[in-house]
Amino acid sequence: MSSSPQVVEQAASSSTLEQPAAKKRKLASNTSPTSSTSPHNNNNISGSGGDDNGDAVDSLSGKETTATAVSSSSCSVSLSCENAAGSIVSTTGESGSGGISTSSAVNKESKIVKSGDQRNSSCIEKQENSPVVDSNLAKQQTNANSNNSSAVSSTTNNNSTTNNSSGMASISGGGSSAGGDIDESLYSRQLYVLGHDAMRRMASSDILLSGLNGLGLEIAKNVILGGVKSITLHDTDNCTTQDFSSQFYLTEADIGKNRAEASCNKLAELNNYVRTSSYTGELTEDFLRQFRVIVLTNASDAEQHRIAKFAHENNIALIIAETRGLYAKVFCDFGENFTIYDQDGAQPVSTMIASVTHDSQGVVTCLDETRHGLNDGDYVTFSEVQGMTELNGCAPLKITVLGPYTFSIGDTSKFSEYKTGGIVTQVKMPKTISFKPLEVAEKEPEFLISDFSKFDHPASLHVAFKALHKYIEENGGKPPRPWNEEDAQKFLQLCKSMDENVLDNVVLTFAKICAGNTCPIDAAMGGMVAQEVLKACSGKFTPIYQWFYYDAVECLPDGGVEEADAQPIGSRYDAQIAIFGKKFQEKLGDVKYFIVGAGAIGCELIKNFAMIGAGVRNGQLFITDMDLIEKSNLNRQFLFRPKDVQKPKAQTAVAAIKQMNPEIKVTAYELRVGSETEKVFSEEFYSQLDGVANALDNIDARIYMDRKCVFNRIPLVESGTLSTMGNVQVIVPFLTESYSSSQDPPEKSIPICTLKNFPNAIEHTLQWARDCFEGIFTQTAENAALYATDPTFIERTLKLSGIQPLETLESVKVALIDARPKDFADCVKWARLYWEECYANQIKQLLYNFPPNQITSSGQPFWSGPKRCPEPLVFDINDSMHVDYVYAAANLRAEVYGLPQVRDRDTVVALIQQVEVPEFKPRSGVKIETNEAAAAAESNNHVEVDQDRVNKILTELQALGKLNFTIKPLQFEKDDDNNLHMDFIVAASNLRATNYKITPADRHKSKLIAGKIMPAIATTTSLISGWAVLEIIKLIMGHKDLSKFKNGFANLALPLVAFSEPLPAPKNTFYGKEWTLWDRFEVPGELTLQEFLEHFEKKEKLKITMLSQGVSMLYSFFMPKAKCAERMPLPMSEVVRRVSKKRIEPHERSLVFEICCNDEDGEDVEVPYVRYTLP
Repeated sequence: MSSSPQVVEQAASSSTLEQPAAKKRKLASNTSPTSSTSPHNNNNISGSGGDDNGDAVDSLSGKETTATAVSSSSCSVSLSCENAAGSIVSTTGESGSGGISTSSAVNKESKIVKSGDQRNSSCIEKQENSPVVDSNLAKQQTNANSNNSSAVSSTTNNNSTTNNSSGMASISGGGSSAGGDIDESLYSRQLYVLGHDAMRRMASSDILLSGLNGLGLEIAKNVILGGVKSITLHDTDNCTTQDFSSQFYLTEADIGKNRAEASCNKLAELNNYVRTSSYTGELTEDFLRQFRVIVLTNASDAEQHRIAKFAHENNIALIIAETRGLYAKVFCDFGENFTIYDQDGAQPVSTMIASVTHDSQGVVTCLDETRHGLNDGDYVTFSEVQGMTELNGCAPLKITVLGPYTFSIGDTSKFSEYKTGGIVTQVKMPKTISFKPLEVAEKEPEFLISDFSKFDHPASLHVAFKALHKYIEENGGKPPRPWNEEDAQKFLQLCKSMDENVLDNVVLTFAKICAGNTCPIDAAMGGMVAQEVLKACSGKFTPIYQWFYYDAVECLPDGGVEEADAQPIGSRYDAQIAIFGKKFQEKLGDVKYFIVGAGAIGCELIKNFAMIGAGVRNGQLFITDMDLIEKSNLNRQFLFRPKDVQKPKAQTAVAAIKQMNPEIKVTAYELRVGSETEKVFSEEFYSQLDGVANALDNIDARIYMDRKCVFNRIPLVESGTLSTMGNVQVIVPFLTESYSSSQDPPEKSIPICTLKNFPNAIEHTLQWARDCFEGIFTQTAENAALYATDPTFIERTLKLSGIQPLETLESVKVALIDARPKDFADCVKWARLYWEECYANQIKQLLYNFPPNQITSSGQPFWSGPKRCPEPLVFDINDSMHVDYVYAAANLRAEVYGLPQVRDRDTVVALIQQVEVPEFKPRSGVKIETNEAAAAAESNNHVEVDQDRVNKILTELQALGKLNFTIKPLQFEKDDDNNLHMDFIVAASNLRATNYKITPADRHKSKLIAGKIMPAIATTTSLISGWAVLEIIKLIMGHKDLSKFKNGFANLALPLVAFSEPLPAPKNTFYGKEWTLWDRFEVPGELTLQEFLEHFEKKEKLKITMLSQGVSMLYSFFMPKAKCAERMPLPMSEVVRRVSKKRIEPHERSLVFEICCNDEDGEDVEVPYVRYTLP
């Protein structure tokens, strides 16, 4: 029963939009299976791994719990809290507002900041008849009930530990209220997923998580990384060896300790901004009242119902989540009036319009047959409309879609006549939905379906999870024994007594493994549930409505497990043995796997591998990543801490994972995967592997690894994420297609003439600014540096095509002779004059060529449609944006030339005022392309080269002699806020936007677009990595049935979870023999070229017409006879050496040849590649 929530109300009014999500990119890129992309043509392809503490305690004990409040001056004051039985241990970080730093809640006089009633703000503020507004909707009441909660004010005394009179440790950190600035350097990638408003709402939210089993830990980890105000970890159970299968923050030293208390400190280290505390007392109503969201992972059925009733009545969001064996359950109740501010997180659609009819329908037509991308019922507003100006800035209008290029906005007959222009923009409208309380939803379940091959499973699992609580209650607190047939039958009868329609096979399998636990299930569901927590806090994205059930029973061995094999053996893997048995656990311990990338997915993968015990016996794990840790990584790559910034990712991840499972055996490398590292990652290296798990952040590296896995015939699990979307693809030798078997369409590029002269969107001006940076500070400087250091530079430059030699040499001459600065004042002068050239002179020249009132040959205004008529700017020393540009550009130029920078703005302003700017005079005969084809041709250098000019430049450069200074090209780095790179980009782009009357972008949005940042969040990473390791378990299990494997796709924003069977490898034939991309000809060497050709004629009845190795043609039927006769007697390896002019490296065990063949009838026939084994 798939469902949609009941819509209570739909608002319609003016809007301020939240930060849009980034445009989609490929999660799992592909290429077609041609010879050029076969698994062995891997020259020059390389890749990298992906992507992307305070310790202070307040101790409270006894029936009347005492809370320690810490102020900014490090003074402690005790406050009695009634009706909060049990003990609370609070571990907090630098700020308790989810990374929002502010001084508003800090009491300098060391007084307690007391709290009000959290419930007054409900779950999310309800805003009737109003779309999203940035600031007002972010205000939340953040204080808790004064009768039952501790109050903590901001402090800076991290890492201080004290003991109070009760003898409990006290670790003090700092808390602050919501409303301040978000730490964008930490939350950079997540901000592009959620936006600032949602993050602020999260930072005012207090979370209770009850149950610190493996699932609870995964949820807590992701929620803390997300940046809520506070999280209280509750548990009444003590640690046992059963926890070690997935509770990665527990060690043997924690056995017998409360799980919440034992986990608290390590969880707190994940995010200094989140106040993290543990609580071991009773969950009384007074205690529950202070929280905005409650998550239960280990509560009894009665406890679930008690808390669910209270939460629903008090408008507290409730999530119940359980994992049992390979099964999972999620239930959400966010109250009767829950407001969703942005249902999908997609960037609002915006497009230019061509016309609006003046009638009762008000039909809008998009410009140049551009698809509008809107849906029926969407809301839109308008800007820049000429004529029908009533539409500009209008309240959001509901549309009716008429076609892909047209839609209706209703009666426009009373408006002015439409003339021209206009932009239509989608408005995200808030929606309020009503959730059923647990007692009702349990009887009237509505399921989120994820796998249509198991469409009927959720109903049976709904009964099974309910029945399990009853079974445990009736059997001394114990679930059915692992793989015990008697208990399973007993459980089946219990389920049938509740619902006679349950599926026997589903219930029996559930009963046999529900006592077990495995980390990847917890990881996957922990990511999904944590996202629901963030939705409840922020109103961002659509929640699960209301039940979600999941299983991965395909992981189980065919025929099941013998009961004796599933008994505990006193190991850390006992809970997993209860699912898969001891024999499989031993098999896991012997595997060798290669994890490529130690970024967000890589951290999660290696953690999951460690928890399941992969490679701990006779096996081993290998992980590689050449990147260093950056601050922005800490928000998702949970193995890293602030102290690890600028350390190697792979080695740091291995050190962290060995703390979680000391048995793990891992070798870490700081290397790319690519042709340059094949001496290390050689054929011999791959031959020992059982499989590869990709955790990469670029398409080229993915394709390279895919080719390597196909060539070495080893399984590959490919995974990727983008924002709340993620996917997993499993590639099985001889069964499935490979990653490269299919290909996404190429991304749209911005037309050259649009970039140069006719921008109409901020994306255009940002790309132009980025191109300016690369041209001025990178490419020109690089060419000048190469001229000075590389003796072959001139020779290589003169071999370039078209006009490139002249352009390159001119740029070198300008950099070294014409415009070389002697001091910082020269840098300022250059920057000021370049400002004038870009934002005044070029625009004046453009308007000289095409005046504002110019009419085209068709009678239409030239400046219409996508062409926006620009205006030149006049430099204003009092305009901060103007000065920003010169300040950044001058300092960057000084850095290029090794001159001292001047970061004092007043000094720069004074220098600017000394610059004399010559008057601009437009030139006749300047050619400006308005046609894209002509502009592209010009950019492709189809221009005659002035050889005399080239020779003159060479003479001037040679007269320089040896340079007595150095030039340092700058490599664009978006995440360093002190290097002025983004300062230049933002100023350059927004100035050009001002020229063309385009709405400018703030630094945050500019960094997203210019830096090509991929939005990311820990929740998606956790989900996808869990799925990936479940597929790896199937591979290690040895499954050969294609239906056992699942490619997975998720969009947690919607929410959407979908699984499909991998596509089989496409089949080809020759002479009736079937072959796929996994097949090849095996030819042992050494043979001469003559013997090689004869081998195929005699053995395969194939006449080779062309033979190549990489990009080298070794033989063809049209080859000159003399050359052919010369090569025929040579050994194949020698032919390769001579033709490719490259030596065969000692580590190369084989060569790969591509062949084109004719059959006996002379017809072309497609055949596999050849693996030629070297002697």
